[in-house]
Amino acid sequence: MAETSIISIQNINKYFRTPRGIVHALRNVSLEVFPQEVITIIGPSGSGKSTLLRCINRLENFDSGEIIVDGIELDSAANINKVRAEVGMVFQSFNLFPHCTALENICLAQRVIRKRSRKEAAEIARELLAKVGIPEKADAFPVQLSGGQQQRVAIARALAMQPKIMLFDEPTSALDPEMIKEVLDVMLDLANEGMTMLVVSHEMGFARAAASRAIFMDQGEIVEEGRPEEMFTAPETERMRAFLSKIIKH
Repeated sequence: MAETSIISIQNINKYFRTPRGIVHALRNVSLEVFPQEVITIIGPSGSGKSTLLRCINRLENFDSGEIIVDGIELDSAANINKVRAEVGMVFQSFNLFPHCTALENICLAQRVIRKRSRKEAAEIARELLAKVGIPEKADAFPVQLSGGQQQRVAIARALAMQPKIMLFDEPTSALDPEMIKEVLDVMLDLANEGMTMLVVSHEMGFARAAASRAIFMDQGEIVEEGRPEEMFTAPETERMRAFLSKIIKH
């Protein structure tokens, strides 16, 4: 593992104003992510997992602290755009353009941001549709695809930008149970290929199979971190034990 982190998060604080008052969503969160690491972030709803992920490419602004991605500090619009060009993100909702085919969805950002020709973008898109296991769906519109297929198109779209880092925000939570495995298999392949990944998910099987590190968050803090197998088998904190008792089926 390289000594220099590819993502450095230092003392991040984030507040949300709500009708009930101010919520301290992230509390002095610090984290170093190294190249080719796969980190699974788990925790109860409202613990700050997705907020932390969204701060990494400034989809969410933070109130204090510092985030540096691949040597670039998120401190200006120009730098934020540079970071976003290197960081792919996959959401729980697929966010595909309904009027575009799978191929067109994957080509669009390539042509606008990477300035690739129509031909080159289409070649890359077809290669990636094959990579995620649905080469025959190139001309299908989102409404003609299952949830699992739509999510695989979304992953292919992110990969088309040739990112150095992939962020996954509960990518299987909107899927039917039988579709979850097909998406996790694609993510497992990416992990095995050495992609740096941060994954917010409750899929413990994926964490055990692919993650080099697990992070447990609660109430805006990183409470516990370590190797997934060790954390899930013998958690150190009562908060982690209570969480696992609710999500692991005995």
